[in-house]
Amino acid sequence: MASTRTGRPRASGSSPTGQGTRADVLAAAAELFCTRGYASASTHAIAEAAGIRQASLYHHFARKQDVLLALLLGTVQPSLDVAAELLAADEDAAARLWALCVADVRLLAAGPHNVGALYLLPEVSDEHFLPFRERRSELETTYRTLVTACAVPPDRIEIGSTLVLALVENVILQRKRGVEPTDLLAAEIADAALRVLDLAPEVRARAAVDGARLVTSLR
Repeated sequence: MASTRTGRPRASGSSPTGQGTRADVLAAAAELFCTRGYASASTHAIAEAAGIRQASLYHHFARKQDVLLALLLGTVQPSLDVAAELLAADEDAAARLWALCVADVRLLAAGPHNVGALYLLPEVSDEHFLPFRERRSELETTYRTLVTACAVPPDRIEIGSTLVLALVENVILQRKRGVEPTDLLAAEIADAALRVLDLAPEVRARAAVDGARLVTSLR
């Protein structure tokens, strides 16, 4: 039977996030990684920003790599959950793709820090981050599945899927430039994604209406 540990007491005050020590560590790390840079943020600095002792951080994360992995997984898993829901929906493929683009942009735009920018870190190519790369590959597969279901010509499926995902993830670069994405921008990106696939205007118009309804119904 696994033993339970309570960790060290806080260095000061109560939980900044109100969600417990693990969430506090992730929130502090997100801020430091996105402002100072991953290499410059030590576990000591993360613990201090979270208001805990360094030993308490190690109770939840064995090393800094584990903190980054948790942040990366936290950016992609919600998108995978939405993707699974949309794949199972009994709706036109174009509408489901439109809805996925909007939901994904909103997820990448959420939160005070541009955590999606951490995708670009060279460290993410390390074997330690394989779970994240596998999850992101699953998301890419979902986009490809929906693009295929939109009756895109076979020789355009791969490039079309790549371009659609690139449009969605462009929101990361926009946030790096100081642009805060809006729901209107999310809808415009979804519209652009369907145009990239060269879907007929009437198909795109219907997909936007049905996709907006789908987005509001997502859990």
